[in-house]
Amino acid sequence: MSDIPSPHTDTRTQGQKPHLFVFGPGYSATGVMDRALEAGWTVSATWRRPEARDALEKQGITPVRMEDGHFNPSSLAPVSHILTTIAPERTGAGDDPVLRIAGDWLKSLTGPGWIGYLSSTNVYGDHAGAWVDETSTLKPHLDRGKRRLKAEHAWRGLADSLAARLHVFRLAGIYGPGRNAVKSLMAGTARRIIKENQVFSRVHVSDIEQALWAGMTSTAGHDIFNMADDKPLPPQTVIEMAAEALGMVPPPAIPFEQADISPMARSFYTESKRVKNTRVKDVLGIRLRYPTFESALDELVAAEKQVAGKAG
Repeated sequence: MSDIPSPHTDTRTQGQKPHLFVFGPGYSATGVMDRALEAGWTVSATWRRPEARDALEKQGITPVRMEDGHFNPSSLAPVSHILTTIAPERTGAGDDPVLRIAGDWLKSLTGPGWIGYLSSTNVYGDHAGAWVDETSTLKPHLDRGKRRLKAEHAWRGLADSLAARLHVFRLAGIYGPGRNAVKSLMAGTARRIIKENQVFSRVHVSDIEQALWAGMTSTAGHDIFNMADDKPLPPQTVIEMAAEALGMVPPPAIPFEQADISPMARSFYTESKRVKNTRVKDVLGIRLRYPTFESALDELVAAEKQVAGKAG
């Protein structure tokens, strides 16, 4: 990874190595943690399962257990950057678990200059296929969208109290190596569900990585950024494109009304919108590596075939 910019240095941590603390070091955060390590930063991250702790240690990342009654990062070096990828709780009041468990510690910090929160484009609700940007009306009707919006406000309050910059990244459907239509087709689990006028935006995990890195190493103040590629597509089109790239016959078309899918999967079809990504390009200066799903297809096919070959 080249062309690593110099990190923004908050006056409260001058002279100290930048320290990134990640709540939820999963699929969306792995790339930016690797970038930070390569740039010589200290990186710490939470864990709940022992195997996750062991994996973090092998990467050179300091593991911090985070569960109710088990969160004690007091021995860490001062933290300059915070990234949280953890979704709000689905039960009770739908609070943010990070703020509930680690809120007191976060409020006690004196060093963070940047906070990144990974949110979702479901805060916009349904716009009947129209384009939305960061100024569009927020009208989430799904509970998870309402919880996300509540969490965005809560993190803004924390950032203000710490005088830290907050960047909220509203993510479209995430795909990339190991999570894509090519893999599901090869596994025989892909379904081609058709709903008239349904369209989704997507974003490659690699572009999430570069946007996060650009944000945390910039001097941009509070902001909200949509993370989506340039070309929203109907879900069946993605399956058809992946099938063609694999030389496979696509699975049979299933009308949405007849589809046997989970309530969670069905709920995604209650919202249709096209997500604009202009602000993240203009403010953070990024250029999408994968501006369309089609531009990622060859790499996805090669990667999934390689994994399947090793497994076989």
